[in-house]
Parts: sequence; C-alpha cells; structure tokens
Amino acid sequence: MTESRPNPLAELDAVFDELDTLLKNAEVGAELADKGVNVSLAITLAEGVRAYVHGDKESALLELSTATDEIAARMARARGGALS
Repeated sequence: MTESRPNPLAELDAVFDELDTLLKNAEVGAELADKGVNVSLAITLAEGVRAYVHGDKESALLELSTATDEIAARMARARGGALS
C-alpha cells in the first residue's frame, strides 16, 4: 500500500479556513477593532492572498487592491486629508 502525499495547497486552504474562522470570531474581532483593524478588510486581504497562491491573479488583484485602496482612503480621512 502506498502512502499518498499531502496536498500542500489543501494545507494552505486549511490555514486560510482557520484564519477566516478566527477573523469572524467576536473576541478576535474586538481585539482587532481595538487596534483599528477592520475585520472585513482583513478577510478581503486573506481572500486575495488565497486567490494568489491558487494562481488566480485576477481575483487576487481585485481583492487586494480593493482592500488596500480602502485602507489608504481611511488613513487619509483619519489624517484629515485626501489621497495624493
């Protein structure tokens, strides 16, 4: 009987699933909110990285740019300015 090798992408998916679960946890969300971290944006970033490691660069670009654009806009508003 031969042993099957673990699928590295399946292992990565398991890590991303765990991260998603943690980010949706109320206690984790409260800790992140205390640091000024938006959980929805963190989830979007994680989805972008997941898409990238699966080779789906279009989805990765969409998710990552959406999140980074929003983070930049929020930082600019917090500083009382506009994006340059």
